[in-house]
Amino acid sequence: MIPELVVEDLTVRFAGLTALDAVGFTVAPGSVHALIGPNGAGKSTCFNVLSGVYRAASGSVRFGDAELTALRPHQIAALGVARTFQNIALSPRLSVRDNLMLGRHRLTKAGFLAAGLRLPSARREAARHGARVAEIAEFTGVGEVLDVPAGLLPYGMRKRVELARALCMEPRLLLLDEPVAGMNGGERREMAELILAIRESLGISILLVEHDMAMVMRIADAVTVLDFGRRIAHGTPAEVQRDPEVIRAYLGGAAGDGAHDPRPADGAPEPGPADGAPEPGPAGQRAEAGR
Repeated sequence: MIPELVVEDLTVRFAGLTALDAVGFTVAPGSVHALIGPNGAGKSTCFNVLSGVYRAASGSVRFGDAELTALRPHQIAALGVARTFQNIALSPRLSVRDNLMLGRHRLTKAGFLAAGLRLPSARREAARHGARVAEIAEFTGVGEVLDVPAGLLPYGMRKRVELARALCMEPRLLLLDEPVAGMNGGERREMAELILAIRESLGISILLVEHDMAMVMRIADAVTVLDFGRRIAHGTPAEVQRDPEVIRAYLGGAAGDGAHDPRPADGAPEPGPADGAPEPGPAGQRAEAGR
């Protein structure tokens, strides 16, 4: 059973600065839910609370019967919550296989002594984890580079490896922080297809932060929009892209002007910071620390 993720009145403050102000949304089981907004909106802050990196000043985050705001990162991971990072967090000198095996750590039962002595039970468990790693690597398209040091791979492939490592944790909820940032058009399309395949094949819930509006509108079942730490819109992609508050936040245009649309006019992926383009609208000048 995949439980709901229910965020209610989530508030986070840093030295008097309110990064999240009573934010709430629900991620339905087995859905792709996008969390979007201009730079400084509070998206990454929200992710860091959900994964236990930051503590909330108030509010609730429930994953099934568990209240996440009182738990540490390893306890949240044990509930089946895995995440990727905007800045790739792989061990560059380790092989792809070893990086993926790190994702199996919470599922490993053999103790240090049994593993060090290579007892039969430890060898059998290692073989099972190795087979599962190989299976996930093939599914995510990195099966042919399992023995290559992660640091030698091109950027787009390293993003896939990080996603594969998160899947190796066997999550029920997957948090993806800008999964296509820095990728070219072809890599973005392939990653979008992989995310949809994960939802369809594994049935897990996916919450993603992303600046590529074309991708969000194509794959998300529901969208929550943040601006200056507040929720300004929520609904289906079609509903959100017509919302006057969303248009104002992204483009700085007059609310209610139907000529404005936050999507790129030609349907191409929206350029992000890694492409050298500024964030759309005046919100692009906000401090990155407030994301």
